[in-house]
Amino acid sequence: MRHLDRLQPLALLVLRLVLGAIMIGHGYPKVFGGFPHVEQMVRGLGMPGWLAYLVAATEFGGGILMILGLFTRCAGIAMVIDMSVAILKVHWKNGLLGQGGYQFPLALAAMAFALVFFGAGPFSLDALRRSFPKQVKKNQ
Repeated sequence: MRHLDRLQPLALLVLRLVLGAIMIGHGYPKVFGGFPHVEQMVRGLGMPGWLAYLVAATEFGGGILMILGLFTRCAGIAMVIDMSVAILKVHWKNGLLGQGGYQFPLALAAMAFALVFFGAGPFSLDALRRSFPKQVKKNQ
């Protein structure tokens, strides 16, 4: 099974790309297609309207960061919080598997949670960011 261990960087890349694409897909309409509706929805859940900006930024901007593998852990934390609130405030009443249930946001939260602890992996801008200061010191 050691040969599978060598593919772990690929698994982290796939996890990031899928999570990022889904989050962008959910965030894009919030950012570009009707932000007042998002703000109204957030207020309807009993939360301050300004949180709609955080939701849109987390889903769209965080999705972009996740795909790039840049500030992956921070984006992941924001996504875990975003999906946790979505589960508790919107989906919980429908159960795990019911129509509109919380299985999908729970899966997204679990993916983000894993990336918070494993990081972006070597195929990421985070990895480049970490190696850049070492390269500069070597060349001086």
